[in-house]
Amino acid sequence: MPPKIPFSTTRLDGLLDASGIDVLIVTSRHNIQYLLGGYYHFQFDYMEAIGVSRFLPVFVYVKGAPDKSTYIANRNERDSVQNRTEAGYWMPPVVFGSSTSIEAMTLALEHVKAIATPGFHIGIEMSFLPTDAADVLRRELPDCQLVEAMRPLEKLRSIKTAAELEILREASERVVASMLDAVNRARPGHCKREIIAHLRQAELSRDMIFEYALVTLGTSLNRAPSDQRLEPGDIVSLDSGGNYRGYIGDLCRMAVHGAPDGELVDLLAEVDMIQQAARAPIRAGLVGAEIYTAANEALARSAHGKQMHFVAHGMGIVSHEAPRLTSNGPIPYPADDANAPLEAGMIISIETTLPHKRRGFIKLEDTIAVTADGYQAFGDGARGWNRIQG
Repeated sequence: MPPKIPFSTTRLDGLLDASGIDVLIVTSRHNIQYLLGGYYHFQFDYMEAIGVSRFLPVFVYVKGAPDKSTYIANRNERDSVQNRTEAGYWMPPVVFGSSTSIEAMTLALEHVKAIATPGFHIGIEMSFLPTDAADVLRRELPDCQLVEAMRPLEKLRSIKTAAELEILREASERVVASMLDAVNRARPGHCKREIIAHLRQAELSRDMIFEYALVTLGTSLNRAPSDQRLEPGDIVSLDSGGNYRGYIGDLCRMAVHGAPDGELVDLLAEVDMIQQAARAPIRAGLVGAEIYTAANEALARSAHGKQMHFVAHGMGIVSHEAPRLTSNGPIPYPADDANAPLEAGMIISIETTLPHKRRGFIKLEDTIAVTADGYQAFGDGARGWNRIQG
């Protein structure tokens, strides 16, 4: 039996039809990773490696004809593709030979011209298509209409499979466990860079890729890495994104050197009250904006509600993706899903922050999976004040 295509072609075809797209030319790394069932080429994880042009993988998909798909690979990908296919994973026919974005698009268009009729609508990701490759596309297919494909691809990724949900659960739990490791190793006198290094090592030891850590110490609200040192009695905010098998674990937990006083206990409980209020109504069928309604009602009752910041956003392969529920968050984008019902399999990251000028940066961030009749919280431990010894 041939390997199964790792995404729903029926769902993708419906989304493309609704957007008026006949052929997809996908060039973003995250969408190619999704469409190829987790495949990516390791050599270009961090740098382009060849300075004259960017690494441009290209996946071509024809609506209603997945057998006409192809993947345009870099010359150096032969071994990676061989390993993938020998392991039994699905791969479309692969064309090797590109080293530059122009070469990649030229090879992709040779395939498109061979399988499609003139005048069709091509879906592209405009923010992820280099200008030189776009120029090739317009020159070689002047009669085709270009359509933005970011939204249908985002909606395709928004509903996670059982396998994706399990990876996200693992990612969340491993990030929280890594944070506790970092807390256990932290001591007064350690600087933020050292604490982040502990966290990085803890995530790497759990088969994760460390992506970032936003850390505050004491009363500072600055979350960038620095040489600021942990002082006796300081609070610590740990907000980290760790990548596990291509998916993000992104949570925030709090720690304190010694024992938290009554005010700190109350402040974190206040933050948690907002988190719990926002989580409570979540279920399939709930209009996404109702998460904000529940959170705003709780903020109105909170003593520090006017100082707090609340945001809820979708996440998965990237840390901000559909469902997109607000246009007023810290990372502005259109709230395209605010008035749409949530669906089972969606992942929502919920964050409440209290930047308290006298006590410091206090925050909780949780990962919530929407289910048919409610929700599941991934990595939901260590939500109180975790103790730093020494």
